[in-house]
Amino acid sequence: MLYTIQRGKPWPLGASYDGQGVNFAVFSSNALAIELCLFDPSGSRETVRLRLPVCTHDVWHGYLPHAQPGLVYGLRAHGPWRPDRGQRFDASKLLLDPYARDIVGDFIWSDEHFTPDTVYSGHTMTRDNAALALKARVTDDKFNWESDKPPRIHIADTVLYECHVRGFSKLQPLLPPELRGSFAGLAHQSSIDYFKRLGVTSLSLMPVHYSISEERLIKLGLCNYWNYNTIGFFCANPRLASGVGGVSANDEFRAMVRSLHAARIEVILDVVYNHTAEAGDSGPTISFRGLDNTSYYRLAPRQPIRYENYSGCGNTLNILHPRVLQLVMDSLRYWVTDMHVDGFRFDLAPVLGRDGEGFNPNGAFFMAIAQDPVLSHVKLIAEPWDIGPNGYQVGGFPQSWYEWNDQFRDCMRRFWVQSVASASMGNRGEFAMRLCASSDLYQRHRRSPSKSVNYVVSHDGFTLRDLVSYQQRNNLANGEDNRDGHGNNLSFNCGAEGPTDNSEIIRLRQCLQRSLLATTLLSQGTPMLCAGDEIGHTQNGNNNPYCQDNAITWIDWSAMDHDLLAFTQRVIAIRHHLQPFANFWYSGVADARGILDLSWLNPNGSPMQNEDWQRLGILSLACLIRSPGRSTSALLLLVNASSATEPFVMPRGQWHGVLDTSHPQGLSDQPMSASNPLPVEAHSLVLLQQTVTRVASGVNAEQTA
Repeated sequence: MLYTIQRGKPWPLGASYDGQGVNFAVFSSNALAIELCLFDPSGSRETVRLRLPVCTHDVWHGYLPHAQPGLVYGLRAHGPWRPDRGQRFDASKLLLDPYARDIVGDFIWSDEHFTPDTVYSGHTMTRDNAALALKARVTDDKFNWESDKPPRIHIADTVLYECHVRGFSKLQPLLPPELRGSFAGLAHQSSIDYFKRLGVTSLSLMPVHYSISEERLIKLGLCNYWNYNTIGFFCANPRLASGVGGVSANDEFRAMVRSLHAARIEVILDVVYNHTAEAGDSGPTISFRGLDNTSYYRLAPRQPIRYENYSGCGNTLNILHPRVLQLVMDSLRYWVTDMHVDGFRFDLAPVLGRDGEGFNPNGAFFMAIAQDPVLSHVKLIAEPWDIGPNGYQVGGFPQSWYEWNDQFRDCMRRFWVQSVASASMGNRGEFAMRLCASSDLYQRHRRSPSKSVNYVVSHDGFTLRDLVSYQQRNNLANGEDNRDGHGNNLSFNCGAEGPTDNSEIIRLRQCLQRSLLATTLLSQGTPMLCAGDEIGHTQNGNNNPYCQDNAITWIDWSAMDHDLLAFTQRVIAIRHHLQPFANFWYSGVADARGILDLSWLNPNGSPMQNEDWQRLGILSLACLIRSPGRSTSALLLLVNASSATEPFVMPRGQWHGVLDTSHPQGLSDQPMSASNPLPVEAHSLVLLQQTVTRVASGVNAEQTA
């Protein structure tokens, strides 16, 4: 077809089909010219080059009458190659449209992607990379959403379930083989039935944006399995799609969301807007670097040949630039309005709030989110740290944001696991603080308890089973001589590492898993479970399997711990039914009847005093909750992280057991009385509910004689 390009318009950015033709608009404030390059349907042969004829407010644009969806294209940007001034234009490089909705081709690492320059990059020759470059395909997004609507799970009911699309179902025998490890696999009825039986409400999916694997990993025969290396912010990763029936990755994703929503399950995306896959100073030119390096990236102030690297991945997106901020906002809105997701978890979120002075919770990005009529109503979760100066910002995000609380994670690991070797590692005061939503972090900033996302295990580190089985990481398969990943440093006396047939060691490990799960799921705040931990998933001690797309990371459903699954289901059901801790801050002050809304007790029944909180080596305490979130009667949590059975003196009244983590399935339904101390097994906790009796007037009353 012979194309004649017209002026078009500078919005919306990207390629937009209007039924009569396609408008192209791309931002670059420093390019001297932008060429639109058209390709055959396979993307292998360049057929036409057309200069975008107009630049309006730094947006280059043009319109192709009669052009249709399916058209494959790329961009070339003309301008100076002066890395010493931050400018890295090279028209021999075909560039991917940052707003691409569909990406054509597989990225193959080659010298053609690097700009040769003897002065600045050490390369010696220039070659065109069009044959190997990623291209965009024009789309006309239409999808039958039927009656889809967001579940809008109330935060008090939310139980997050972090999972990898591929790893969750790749080995699931209940799925047809062609659907395993895909969006369609998550949408399959057997997967949905599992989520519903488990009781989780919100899937927190690891990154699904189009990403590529680093050159170093490819040379090692590995890949970036976790997908934290984004290059396409508007496109679902086709490697996570089954492709069955010729359905596009974006449409398969939409169908997954529609099916999950029908079952009242939310979809929350882990998104990476802190850096891109173009890496650092000597990285490849794929898209942003070649379009306008000085605008898209944060460069060192006095040495613009270098990139600021708050991500640890070589570069940092310059969200301070209005057009880069627009890119991020447009992408987020697209995933909510066009893909119907229910929220986001932001990787290395402090990067998004960095201005010239450091992290600013009132920065442009947070203000843009707060006023946005779409984004201000979805769940926003921060990973509240990056590697830049003052990058640790737990508790420092705006009021509406939720945060991964690593202080909860570390405290619970010390209290339950490290204390096996040394009781002094556990601290009752810290345990109580973290169990009750870390008031030191959130209450002082007038944020609700729900803002603390409580977890002991995430994708980043040991699985729950490996946490209690390995003292040291086992990451040799990653190709970094076991230097990568966080050290465990648990130093607990649990016998030989890894698998064992010692019944006592097995019992201890199982009990620790149950107690960690119960502590997380019953805590005040918003709990998060990592997929597979509920069935005893192991990665054989690999605590950084970001590059392992194989049986190391895929959940092995054939090795399911059925008791642990039943236990987890029970605890989640208890949370939904009772919500032991309400979503408000407890005062600890007595009401008119002299009753505290929440109180802490020693095992002998006496109230905890200041000196009791300071005593090291004591790992037992009780929490009496007079104002639970949902229960109509008081709850009593008995905690014993010590290595011996501990008798607890009960508060007055009649009680019945709700949960006992010393039991393989958590069963505990026997009635008990305050007349006799209740023994709580080592390394376990017990949850009790006060028996409610009916008095003469017919009104329920607690027995508090």
